Parts: sequence; structure tokens; C-alpha cells
Amino acid sequence: MRVGTDITEVSRISELMGRHSEFGATVFTPREIAYCESKRYTFEHYAARFAVKESVMKAVGRGWLQGLEWTDIEVARHGSGEPFIEAHGTLQAAMQQLGISSFAVSLSHCRTHATAVVIALQ
Repeated sequence: MRVGTDITEVSRISELMGRHSEFGATVFTPREIAYCESKRYTFEHYAARFAVKESVMKAVGRGWLQGLEWTDIEVARHGSGEPFIEAHGTLQAAMQQLGISSFAVSLSHCRTHATAVVIALQ
């Protein structure tokens, strides 16, 4: 079993998105952006997705410097609202190599912080 966890400051994500216009499209998929932008507390939702992506990278043992693309890790939601990881490209390849079938995801956020825990399932 492989586990990853992360905590992210909401203000950090807000500042990065404000200063670097390309940050959002580099890190988040169009579907994630649409979801976050539809919410009242937009940056809390962005921060939670960022924390999930960091947690996935930790669970896989690779980050963006080791070949994973941020947008290949997509946080989606089941009809019930439960989050799940939709894997694309570089993440799919890493999962195949490591024998990971899917991920269990838990995320939470408040006004100041977002946190996530990801468990890689075999």
C-alpha cells in the first residue's frame, strides 16, 4: 500500500493564480477549473485539488520533476459528490508500472487550508 498526504494554504494558491496567469491551466484541467469557478469559495476548491494532486504524486513516488504532468491527475466527482482520481497519460503509465489500479481519496478545506489523503490501491 502506498499513501500520500498534503496540506496547502488557500492564500498560496490564490496568490500563485493571481501572479502567474498560466498557473491555473498548467495545474488544473478544464473540468477542474469549471468546477472550482462555479463555487462561492473558489480558491478553497482549487487548494483542495492541488493538495490531492500533491498527495497522488507522493503516493506514486514521483512528482512533476520526475515526469508526472499536473493535468494528468484529475480530481473528479461521482454523482454522490465523492471525489476520485481520473488518471491520464503520465499518471496512467506510472500506475501501470507500479501495479496501482485506482486511488482512494479524501479531501477537506476551510477558509485558510486544504488537506488531502490519497491511498494507492493495488
